[in-house]
Amino acid sequence: MNPILIVLPILAVLMFDLGLVLKAQDFALVLRHPKAVFVALAGQIVLLPAIAFALAVAFRLPPAFMLGVVLIACCPGGSSSNIFSRLAGGDVALSVMLTAFSSIITLFTLPLIMGYATAQAGEAAGIVLPVGNLLKQNLLLMLLPLLLGIAVHYAAPDFARAADRVLAKAAFPALVVLVGIFYFQHQTTILGNFGAIGACVAALMVLAAGSAALLARVFHLGGSARRTVVIEVGMQNAAQAIAVASSPFIFNNDTIAIPAILYSVVMNVVLLAYVWLARRQRAAAPV
Repeated sequence: MNPILIVLPILAVLMFDLGLVLKAQDFALVLRHPKAVFVALAGQIVLLPAIAFALAVAFRLPPAFMLGVVLIACCPGGSSSNIFSRLAGGDVALSVMLTAFSSIITLFTLPLIMGYATAQAGEAAGIVLPVGNLLKQNLLLMLLPLLLGIAVHYAAPDFARAADRVLAKAAFPALVVLVGIFYFQHQTTILGNFGAIGACVAALMVLAAGSAALLARVFHLGGSARRTVVIEVGMQNAAQAIAVASSPFIFNNDTIAIPAILYSVVMNVVLLAYVWLARRQRAAAPV
């Protein structure tokens, strides 16, 4: 089975589900939590891609893997971030708003950053980025489903709540199936390069969470906002990265998607450990 036949619908459904839970008052959180929004978006849009590029150079990754590492760093807005935020005692409304904001912003920052990365690392290896196709795919699979979900939320709120309950539960198993299919189809390449790529994406995840936590403390964010920012910066949209890498209209290169596959595994392990630690700290805190 071609993974692209799975990942494109998954990405569209994830964005539709995000629209189902968005409310107008969610965007008012920008005024209530300006520092948290600034820290999270700066970490997601600027800091993480820069760290990814530096790590890919430091690990001397081949061009396709280098582009894959930068690509996953350019795709914030993981679909499960609000669940992780809830479990960690974060601000769920802030998490939803940040996911929406970052998803919209990256419609435009992704082509810019990946265009630069491809010019630096990919063109010599024959890898080119059709920027126009990338913009069209992002608008079709991300912005349009998001707007449709928002419309359904206001036109049929009861249906939106029911649909969200179903889609939220189905998203993670669908991604697990996608990762499994991708692994079995490319296990030779993955296992042959697991050391360097695995170490690189693990370092990216740890540095993402660590940098977010440091920025949150520098800007004196409260506990719930700080936990949300760490999760939002660390959690990336693997479905979006795989869709860009494997799409026949963009890179059409499954090798570029391999770092996103590995990052999705490392990401969930690290953030589950972070949730466990956050829950322990909250339980130990004086009432």
